[in-house]
Amino acid sequence: MARPRPEPMQVVKQRRDAALKALVEGVPYIRFLNISFDRRGDELTGVLNFDEKLIGNPFLPAIHGGVTAAFLEVTAVITLSWEHLFPRIESGEIDAEDIISDHNIRFPKTIDFTVDYLRSGLPRDAYARAFISRAGRRYASVRVEAWQDNHAKLFAQATGHFLMPQEPSAKG
Repeated sequence: MARPRPEPMQVVKQRRDAALKALVEGVPYIRFLNISFDRRGDELTGVLNFDEKLIGNPFLPAIHGGVTAAFLEVTAVITLSWEHLFPRIESGEIDAEDIISDHNIRFPKTIDFTVDYLRSGLPRDAYARAFISRAGRRYASVRVEAWQDNHAKLFAQATGHFLMPQEPSAKG
């Protein structure tokens, strides 16, 4: 019995990118803040694309602390969601249309989220990456780092705990 031929990499890549785009664009607040995600394999980097509306203190100028916290939390939630959905995307079980239309696809819910502001966010693009410390069926713990020009010089970091979405149970 012959093994099925693997899908061309371009098809897999298009499915991954479409699924990530659907995941991100499904949340109006992410669109409002103009946050995008750069995907390399299964690794995501959040990008807070600079806009004047993000400035909290025009005298410095500095990115508003609430925007910074929201950026970190969004990066954590999207990374957890991506990690949770990635095996189903890879297998072809779900695709971009499913993410948009399926109401059973849910995001992790924040239990607590603590932000450390290390320096002012300058008026330019910012980047963030989330690291999942623990991800079980019910609970996840995440650490997020944000930087601008130099990854070694963080301007904010956060830790958070999330309630993971439960798969709908099949009742017969």
